[in-house]
Amino acid sequence: MKRTLLILGAGQYGSVAYEIANAMNCFEKIAFLYDNSEKALGKLSMYEQLKGEFTHAVVAIGKTSVRMQWLAKLRAAGYHLDPLIDPRAYVSPTSRIGGGTIIEPYAVVQPNATIGRGCLICSGSVLKHNSHVSDGCYIDANAVVIPRAIVPHDFKVDCGKVFG
Repeated sequence: MKRTLLILGAGQYGSVAYEIANAMNCFEKIAFLYDNSEKALGKLSMYEQLKGEFTHAVVAIGKTSVRMQWLAKLRAAGYHLDPLIDPRAYVSPTSRIGGGTIIEPYAVVQPNATIGRGCLICSGSVLKHNSHVSDGCYIDANAVVIPRAIVPHDFKVDCGKVFG
């Protein structure tokens, strides 16, 4: 079955998601939906009518509440919501990554770490072993989540900070 990807959001996070999806080299076609972008195939509201053309989707919108609402709509519409993981990131095979999560290049996810759905894990961040990042979190560049720490739902760990 051919894999095609619909990215909701065509701004800065959309550009990141697009580059990661290209680097993954597993999608035959990648397109954007966004209400105010010339590079988008159409408006966000078109997601249901494009279901036959696209198998997978991801939401690349920074605001957590909006990202999570769209993930729920896409799931209900039947899209596959696999994580996007840049091949230059290190993700332990014993970690668990939720659907719709985006992991940028040079992020590190150590053994037995868990990441929920719809998270943004930025370049240079480190999720130490046995840590847990809940749904909708944003782990910014060069942030560290220490072993066994639990990052609460919709939480942001700022650039360079240590959580836990």
